[in-house]
Amino acid sequence: MLNETYRRMLANKSVIRETAAYGHQRAAQIGYENVFDYSLGNPSVPCPPAFTAAMQDLLAHEDPVSLHGYCPNQGDPGFRMAAAAHLKAHFGLPYEQKHIFPTTGAAGAIAHALRAVTAPGDEVLTFAPYFPEYGPYVAGTGAALKVVPAQPPVFQPNLEAFEAMLTPRVTAVLINTPNNPTGVVYSAQTLVQMAQILTQKSQAYGHVIYLVSDEPYRDIVFDGKTVPYPASFYPHTLTCFSFSKSLSLPGERLGYVAVAPGCEGADVLVDMMVQISRFTGHNCPPSIIQKAAARCLEVTSDLSVYQTNMDILYDALKNLGFAVERPGGTFYIFPRALEADANAFCRKAREFDLLLVPSDTFGVQGYVRLAYCIETEKVRRSLPALERLAAAYQ
Repeated sequence: MLNETYRRMLANKSVIRETAAYGHQRAAQIGYENVFDYSLGNPSVPCPPAFTAAMQDLLAHEDPVSLHGYCPNQGDPGFRMAAAAHLKAHFGLPYEQKHIFPTTGAAGAIAHALRAVTAPGDEVLTFAPYFPEYGPYVAGTGAALKVVPAQPPVFQPNLEAFEAMLTPRVTAVLINTPNNPTGVVYSAQTLVQMAQILTQKSQAYGHVIYLVSDEPYRDIVFDGKTVPYPASFYPHTLTCFSFSKSLSLPGERLGYVAVAPGCEGADVLVDMMVQISRFTGHNCPPSIIQKAAARCLEVTSDLSVYQTNMDILYDALKNLGFAVERPGGTFYIFPRALEADANAFCRKAREFDLLLVPSDTFGVQGYVRLAYCIETEKVRRSLPALERLAAAYQ
């Protein structure tokens, strides 16, 4: 007998993935260079040479039995120590090895973090617009995802609505900064106020409300700014990180959960996640990738190309009359569509071989997301298509 939960999910496939699949089909017809695919957030720059060198050195000089053998269920000790030292040096919190749990990317990190601090029947809050896979991640815990309404056009979290929705059933809040799909970086003022609200509500309800912070874009930030680190503002924070963007390693699926040292349960949460792995069949990311990444925590890929692409697109969109906020980070930009129905707008864009993602999939209406992690020359070549799209609405 088939599991009806997953059968029903077949009717709700990812709009992002379907758009990318259409792009591949269209490219086969007219050539890849003629399809301006802004659908998928797949990094377009290579990993840093240091990572390649680390992999080559490990393969050349490490004992293969040891290198490719099982690592402890908590993850490779060297990677965990290196990640803790990196976080301590950069953010000033006293992380130790016991606070780090390696995962299969940020998705695995979020899934483990949520399962560790929720129970069936609980509620998890997140802010619109949000990454659509949060729905399945939360549903898998037996909790319910509740979405705080968006606050356009700046898209900082709507803290007034957030406070009203923080009922005793809420055990975790899931945030994403820098944000996918908007590119917004949550301000220090936002995080201070959010921490105050969480502290007050935790005391009032007699249980800690955990903050799960999804941070795969932490190293992609523009205009010389820095990203405020949520765990520095609220002690009960589980930070979920991925090397998919900072080291351009999306296919390697390496990330981690970092349990803030002041977090309630800090001494047991990583061991709890080991038990969650047993339950879900997660069983650690590949050992060699952990070992190589441990040598590369102080480097990133050349991420400057994303600011270059953003500047080109932002200026073009503004000049064409789009209402759009300048992103603070990530490789996404989130302009308002030129008609109320974002899905119809994206269908119109396909007539010009522009592949955009409608905002409905992110819990907001009337906007579109462009993932500009493509070659800069292709961004420039897409501008005439954007001009023709805008002209169709004049």
